[in-house]
Amino acid sequence: MDYLEVPVLENDVVRLEPLSAAHHDDLVAAVQVDDLWKTWYTTIPAPQQMAAEISTRLERHASGDTVPWAIIDTRTAKAVGMTTYLHLDPANRRLEIGSTWIGKSAHGTPINPAAKLLLLSRAFEDLDCIAVEFRTHWHNRQSRAAIAKLGAKQDGVLRNHMVLENGTVRDTVVFSIIDAEWPTVKCSLTERLAIR
Repeated sequence: MDYLEVPVLENDVVRLEPLSAAHHDDLVAAVQVDDLWKTWYTTIPAPQQMAAEISTRLERHASGDTVPWAIIDTRTAKAVGMTTYLHLDPANRRLEIGSTWIGKSAHGTPINPAAKLLLLSRAFEDLDCIAVEFRTHWHNRQSRAAIAKLGAKQDGVLRNHMVLENGTVRDTVVFSIIDAEWPTVKCSLTERLAIR
């Protein structure tokens, strides 16, 4: 299987489709709700930076670094966020799901867990991964809780891991799901979403 392939992934709740410039206007609208891009402990593109962010993600894909998707709410057919596979490591059958953001209008909905179910299913069932990693800022308590709720276990904290653009230093919390845990995680997510 090709780790760099960007297939359309879909269930009843969400569709992940290859990120493109066509998603620009929807993504700008998504970040404008409550000025999401101003969240200090994460990196979300501002409306005027969205085109550059899309271009950067597509360039990184072309260089073999990431696999970018737009997150589409199937109820509205609008893009509400972005997600990627990062740190692709086919030799060790690992990757990271990250650089994910979802607009505030979709917070608290099934969109994030439904998207993660699709991404995890592809990683474990199609790409034969033995581990999938998630990383987030120590202060991003919402993200940490959401990752744990997926069934991922915390591996540790990388202290003073990154200096952010605003000058703060990020402690990065690392989580993972391993292949032996995937059947239980999948069952839990499927029941949570009532997807058959």
